[in-house]
Amino acid sequence: MEWVERIRIRRDMPPILKRRWVQLILAAIVTFLLAIGIFLTIFGRGLPSADALLTYEPPLPSNLRGLDGTPIQTFARERRVQLAFDEYPAVVVNAFLSAEDKDFFRHGGIDYLAFLNGVFEYVTKMGSGERARGGSTITQQVAKNLLIGDEYSPTRKIREAILARRIERALDKKQILELYLNQIFLGRNAYGVQSAAQAYFRKDIGQLSLSEAAYLAALPKAPANYTPERDMARALERRAYVLREMEANGYITAAQRAEADRQPLGAVTLGSGQPRPQPPGGYFTEEVRRQLIDRFGETAKDGDYSVYAGGLWVRTSFDPNNQQAAERALRDGLVRYESGRGWSGPLGRIEVGDGWPLRLAQANKGVGYADWRAAVVLSKTRQAAEIGLPGGVTGTLPASAATMPKRGVGGRAFDFLKAGDIIAVKQEGDRWALRSVPKVQGGFIVENPHTGQILAMQGGFDSKGDSFNRATQAERQPGSSFKPFVYAAAFDNGLTPASIIVDGPFCVYQSVKLGRKCFRNFSGGYAGPRTIRWGLEQSRNLMTVRTAATIGMERVVGVAERMGIGRYPATLGVALGAGETTVERLTNAYAMLANNGRELKPTLIDFVQDRKGKVIYRADTRPCDRCNMAEWDGKPMPRPPVVARQLLDAMTAYQVVHVLEGVVQRGTATVLRDLGRPLFGKTGTTTGPTNVWFVGGSADVVAGVYVGYDRPVPLGGAEGGTVAAPIFKQWAQVAMKDMPVVPFRAPAGIRLVRIDRRTGRQVFGGWPTSDPLAGTIWEAFKPATEPRRALHRDEVVPKVTEAVQQGPRDSEFLQREGGIY
Repeated sequence: MEWVERIRIRRDMPPILKRRWVQLILAAIVTFLLAIGIFLTIFGRGLPSADALLTYEPPLPSNLRGLDGTPIQTFARERRVQLAFDEYPAVVVNAFLSAEDKDFFRHGGIDYLAFLNGVFEYVTKMGSGERARGGSTITQQVAKNLLIGDEYSPTRKIREAILARRIERALDKKQILELYLNQIFLGRNAYGVQSAAQAYFRKDIGQLSLSEAAYLAALPKAPANYTPERDMARALERRAYVLREMEANGYITAAQRAEADRQPLGAVTLGSGQPRPQPPGGYFTEEVRRQLIDRFGETAKDGDYSVYAGGLWVRTSFDPNNQQAAERALRDGLVRYESGRGWSGPLGRIEVGDGWPLRLAQANKGVGYADWRAAVVLSKTRQAAEIGLPGGVTGTLPASAATMPKRGVGGRAFDFLKAGDIIAVKQEGDRWALRSVPKVQGGFIVENPHTGQILAMQGGFDSKGDSFNRATQAERQPGSSFKPFVYAAAFDNGLTPASIIVDGPFCVYQSVKLGRKCFRNFSGGYAGPRTIRWGLEQSRNLMTVRTAATIGMERVVGVAERMGIGRYPATLGVALGAGETTVERLTNAYAMLANNGRELKPTLIDFVQDRKGKVIYRADTRPCDRCNMAEWDGKPMPRPPVVARQLLDAMTAYQVVHVLEGVVQRGTATVLRDLGRPLFGKTGTTTGPTNVWFVGGSADVVAGVYVGYDRPVPLGGAEGGTVAAPIFKQWAQVAMKDMPVVPFRAPAGIRLVRIDRRTGRQVFGGWPTSDPLAGTIWEAFKPATEPRRALHRDEVVPKVTEAVQQGPRDSEFLQREGGIY
């Protein structure tokens, strides 16, 4: 060609010209290389190292498992499950390659033709408001999503291409594809294909059909545009495109494509109006979340673990059977208490009209039972109300299904319904019926008395929209359920269950301002001289305060503080449960009684592992030699040493438990007697009453429950034995059904002696029987404390009886004698 001839270095050209031509060509080459270097330097400045992907750890959710290993909850802002490349089935890999990058295994990170086409798209659509098609390979998408970001600009595309080339040199193709399949966003807060398979089909990736895999592969471009809720036709069209590409690439046959194309989409439709099961144990898992955040932090930091991104594996003490039984028992008990009090009123109000389904969802009202629904009144006639349910579904509430009276007002509830009211309803056939969500609340805790593990926790009627956990956060007066610790102090200071205390008038001078206070029994009246056992079984206030006054309230509040119930002033009112505590603290104190006085720290988390399986926290830190042997060495089973502090004398603790067995057999908790197993416990009813309690259990499980309004108001005629104890019983009928019947084991040194339970005197002729009301029983005594014949008793009893009959004004004799002998 002529122009080539013009620049060709002729052989006859002078040497000086030849040198200049060579220098010019070299300068041009150097200039070109420098330009490329400057270009790469400018656009590559600040790019992360591709080698970082070799150790890349994506944000992973923290997973909670129960005591038996059952998954119960995850905490995450990005739902993701990290899998190895070999765990992805071929149908999934082929679907994503066909949809996103069919030449992935042949290019070096950049598809130059697609890249130039993307640049052309950007230039031609500049200023139009339309977004250009990316033309990115899977490698470029990895670079963008993991290392650069999603800024829409040509600069980002250039930096993305540079980094893609670096990634191809640092990782092999399988590693790159594994990163992509684990981190790609597919809608519904699902990051990665495994999370998306669960979000859309409630399946693992190994269970996906061809049509389902093709649908997931259709989502990366624009997940929100291809959901069944938004545009079913468009979702099916995009899936059909992926199937055609799979056929064109040779991954499937035409017959397979046609068969998959005929399948319905099959994705779970959100907001369908059907009840969505809530994760179990909402209050339990929320308390675990709080503890994890306190220990590990909420967000990821360099070198730190975090709850929402650290991929923690958390083994909790959550027992599904116990939790389900506790939730049901507490809800049923709250509904049962309010059943005769009428409709409690609407749960809230929203605006009706366009957009009401979203506003109803945002109201986030919990209604407790799985077959109850939160609904909004859309309109109303004399005969029926039209109601709206989650997901935009509507229904009819006839006036005949809302006839319960309005609480505190009277008249049928239907007449008080107004458009915009959020109410609780239950479906009955083809209609809906009104239900009343109780205003009264409560807390329930179940604990293992051998380890301190919390097996179940229910902090109210429903955790949805109600984060206040009444099992751990509500400070309430325990009433008579505190009395066992008064008598624990007494047993530590010379008294026995057979000691005689006068159930008679007891007054005390408090101060110049407060004057003289006279205590009374809950049911009124006096019984005269009785044993401590009888007084605790029958929950006699006068016997309790007399005992506390005799041994000194300093000793009583000392026991309360050691047992973790609370720190209280040394005033007599505390002996009757006037000091505040929580269900968790009081239940743990009872568990320590069952544990022979040894310290227990209530725990919800057994241990925590990081994403690689390393244990980073363990509740039980006791050493245990030989516990991790690969094979049994034939020696006795290894056991961790007992290192718990002895907070209460073991014999004292057993004496209290033994007396509290009588509360179930003969006292205020006889509703539990037909459970047919050794049980101990104590009811509690505060002044008003504003709170009612029961705490107790067996040798292997202890539970506590209280019922009361959040703003304390009188509960009417409620008592611990009639409201709280039946809740415990309903739980126990389920939770203890298959548990072995185990007696409480007496510690070394305890002497069991036959006594008359009324007088406390030792019996030498008769024998205890199975009749709980029999006069002769086995009583527990510390060595050398069993009862002896009291020669002065015949002289004292007539005087005591006479003073009791005379009443508080003439009780100086009782005060002088102490009322205990």
